[in-house]
This record gives sequence, structure tokens and C-alpha cells, in this order.
Amino acid sequence: MLAGRSVLETCLTASVLIVGGGPCGLMLANELGRRGVSAILVDEKPGTAFNPQANATQARSMEHYRRLGFADEIRREGLPADYPTDVAYFTRYAGYELARFQLPSSSRAGELVKGMSGSWSAAELPHRVSQKYVEAVLRRHAERLPGIRLSYGHRLISYVESDDGVVAEIERLDDNSRFQVRADFLVGADGPRSMVRQSLGIVYGGETGMQRDFMGGRMLAVYLRSPGFYASIPHAKAWMYNCFNGDRRAFMASVNGRDEFAFHTQLRPDEDESAITIDEAKAAFQRACGAPIHCEVLSFLTWTAGHALVANGMQRGRVFLGGDAAHLFTPTGGLGYNTAIEDAVNLGWKLASVVKGASPAGLLDSYEVERRPVALRNTDYARRFADSLGLFAPAPDIEDPTEAGDEARRTAGVYLEQHARAEFNIPGVTFGGRYDGSPIIVSDGSQPPPDAANVYVPSACPGGRAPHAWLEDGVSLYDLFGFEWTLLQFGEVMSAQASFAESIRAIGADVKLVTLPKSLRDLYEADLALIRPDQIVAWRGSASQAGMIGRVLPRALGHNASDGARLAS
Repeated sequence: MLAGRSVLETCLTASVLIVGGGPCGLMLANELGRRGVSAILVDEKPGTAFNPQANATQARSMEHYRRLGFADEIRREGLPADYPTDVAYFTRYAGYELARFQLPSSSRAGELVKGMSGSWSAAELPHRVSQKYVEAVLRRHAERLPGIRLSYGHRLISYVESDDGVVAEIERLDDNSRFQVRADFLVGADGPRSMVRQSLGIVYGGETGMQRDFMGGRMLAVYLRSPGFYASIPHAKAWMYNCFNGDRRAFMASVNGRDEFAFHTQLRPDEDESAITIDEAKAAFQRACGAPIHCEVLSFLTWTAGHALVANGMQRGRVFLGGDAAHLFTPTGGLGYNTAIEDAVNLGWKLASVVKGASPAGLLDSYEVERRPVALRNTDYARRFADSLGLFAPAPDIEDPTEAGDEARRTAGVYLEQHARAEFNIPGVTFGGRYDGSPIIVSDGSQPPPDAANVYVPSACPGGRAPHAWLEDGVSLYDLFGFEWTLLQFGEVMSAQASFAESIRAIGADVKLVTLPKSLRDLYEADLALIRPDQIVAWRGSASQAGMIGRVLPRALGHNASDGARLAS
């Protein structure tokens, strides 16, 4: 074959074509494959991420990994099990320590979670692991699923949408050969420069170009190896190292707990990003260290902080957007990757339900209705965290070995410890996203709890995450849920409903009936609760309303969504 020559080879078919092989695309492939829905994923990269990228997996994402059966595998990746996940602040890494927010190691988190209550009543706690490891796990599991084809080193050239589906032209990058993919639906999870989003004429809205002393403007990211780092600094190990001074502000995450780090620093106005060399990347790290600590640069690139952007739409016909293609974050709080995971979870069960004939295509309209407000909410939280850190400037004498320097460091330490608690103890952000107003949520007229970053109030008010509990035998309530739909009954509420099984079969839904002791009824404040495949409460009711299931479930599946007012009454 002549170099550069394009040859149309063949045509493949799948229910869903996924463009983008990052966390959103890979999670979607897992969600679809587990439901027996075929998908082809294409990505221009040769494989999953080499660079560390995102570094924090929130507890809600870990709960979804648990639902898919590989949370323990994710938790074994990245840092050693006994490595502390503290967030620490220094004038320079080998200089003065200003503040430290202590957080547990992975093994300790596994021990603590069963004793947590209130805001942190959860099946999983957060895990500090670089995205490169997460993507590798997601890929391994997706590749094992029948009907899933992952094609890295391929790119989408064009596509045509019709009433019957989508026909896309794909190019294999190693030899420029081309083939077609026919699919029912197309999902663009192809990043901030999304070709799919641009093809739809959808633009980002929101805030961009925010300038801050830190986390606003041009940033340099350096993936490096430094075997002597820990021995060269006089401080306890941390997961996140922040450098706070008037010269070189930076943050650095430990990647493997031994010798690899993801270092990010703000570029100065006079620094030309196109002219940065490996030696200059090393020098930036050493300047933040305040010592000539040896390092090997594995890769480096520049990026821009200061974004809080959400696409003006997430769906056009048979084409959907998710992940960075739909929203772009400044990485404070680690919310971009985690929001992308929940995009995939939300869209995955809905696409599968439509493909398998359990729901009409109208169910898919609820994806944008539910996920776009959450993206707006989460980008706003990330912006607030970035403002808190980036607009707080160091005093000129913060590095001086004087009384004035001591006072500057004490003042900064108080502020930074408060900031760390605000940014890294965020159960409200993690668990509190809601789908109020969705056409497939049946409201009971109750009011959801207030939305606050650092406090989460478990509530079964329809539209939010199902309240979690650890049962007497040490089993997570979530582990009792069905993979698809779950009907919780507190006591033998449904025993008199002889027609329940017949009604469910007629609807064509997979519903698991779970009986819980009445002692847990107060957690849900209801006798019955219908839980969606994504662990969201779709409806709750009293024993006297048990007969409504035959009408509630079809609405939650996207049938007769306009009947919501009647059902709620």
C-alpha cells in the first residue's frame, strides 16, 4: 500500500460508536458491555494514557467501580497500600512546611469506611491514584467483554446521521486505511477539542481565561522520576505537595509512592512555553524544591488553567457528548475526571435500555436534562476551589528566617489548612449531585437537602444518590442492589402484591426485590424505594402505594414521562 493512500476496507456494525478512549469512553464501554450491548471505541492515541493526568478518584466513582466489580483492583493501583495521602503545603519542598491535611492510606481507608456515618456514609472512600492506572484497569475489563472492540490508533474522519442510525468513516493511523462503522448511536468523549462537539455546532459556555496568582493561566506539567526526592526533603511523605512562595508556585502529586511524580507549575508572563526544554523543566522542579534534587523528565507539556466551561448542549439526535467534550474544569477538587465517569454511568444504562427495547428513544433526552446541571454545579465548585488557592498570595517575607517570616508562615499555614479541608473533604460535592426536575424522576413533594461542598446529608428524596448503610453482617447495602433496577422493601411490603412479578415481566425490566429490616426504614423514610441502575432513587412510597410500581417503573424507563404530576399525587 502506498503511504498516505486511503482505502475503504470494510464496514463494521455496533450499537454504539464511542469516540475517545479516556475515562469517559472506557467507562461507557464497560457499562454497555456488561449489559450485552455492542460498542466500538476509537481513539487516536496508541493506547491508554502515559502521563499521570488526573490524580484523585472520588468516593462516588469508587462506588461505581465497586458496582462493576473492580474497585479493589483500582485501590491496589498507584500508591502503596500504606502510603499516606496527606495534602501538604511548603514554602519549597525542602524548605518550611506550612500546613498539612492528614488523610488515610489506601489500606486504612478500607478499614475506616465501615465505621463512617453521616456525610461519609459510603460503600467506598476516595482513592488517590493517577488516571493512567485507572485507564489501564478500565481497558482490561472492557476488552474482556463480548461485543466490545477497542481500537486505539484510529480516528473518526466523518460521520453521517440519519433516521436509521449513524455511519462513520474511521481511519487507521498506522497505514491510513479506512473503514466504515454503522451504529445506532455515537458518543463523543473525545476531549476538549472534540471533533464530535464541533460537528454538532455546540460551543462551550461559561468562564475561561481566568488569571490568578496560581491555577489561572499557562501551566507547565512535568512527569518526572526522582529516586532521591524523599531522602532529600526533611518532611513526612505526602500525596500532594504544594509549593507556596512568591517565586515558583507549584503542586506535585506522588504517582507511585517511590520515585515518580506529576509536577505542575505556573508559568511566568515572560516564559515562552514553545521554547521550554527538558533542562528548563528540570530547573522548574528544582526551583520548587529549593534544592538541586536530581530528576529525570519522562515527559512535559503545557496546559491552561482557569476554565469553568460547559457545552451548551450534550445531545443532538443520535449523537451525545460526555467528559471533557462536554465540560472543561480547572483541576482543583479533581472534579473533571469524576464528573466524566458519572456521565458514562448515566448514559450507559439509558443507551442499553433503548437498544434492548425496554425504553423508547425519548429516555435519552433525560441525559442532558440530568447531567448538564451537574456539570454546571461541579465546574462552579472547582472554580471556587481555584479562587481560594490561586487568589491567596504569599507574603513577600514568607521564606525569610526572621520573626516577620515566622508570622507570615503561621498566617499562611492557618489559611492553607482551612483551604485544604474545603477542597479535599468534599462529601457534599461527591455525593450531593441531584437530578431534580428530570422527567424520569417521580417526585414525592419532599425537599432535597441543601447543596454544600463539605457536608452531605443522606436523603432518599427522589433524584439523588440512594442512602448507604453497612448491614449487620458487614455487607454494603449497595452490594445487595441488582445490576439494573432494585426495589427496596422495608419489611414484607410486597407480599400482598401477587401481581408484582407479572407486572415487571410485562414491562420487560430487570428488577431485583430486596427485603431489608424495618430498622432501616428511617434511612429512606418510606416503605418502598425504587433504585435506578446508577443507584439514584427514582421513586419512594408507602406500603399503601405498592400498587403504583406498575405505573412508576414505566415512567422511570422513559414511558409516559408526562404523567409525572399524576403519579406524584
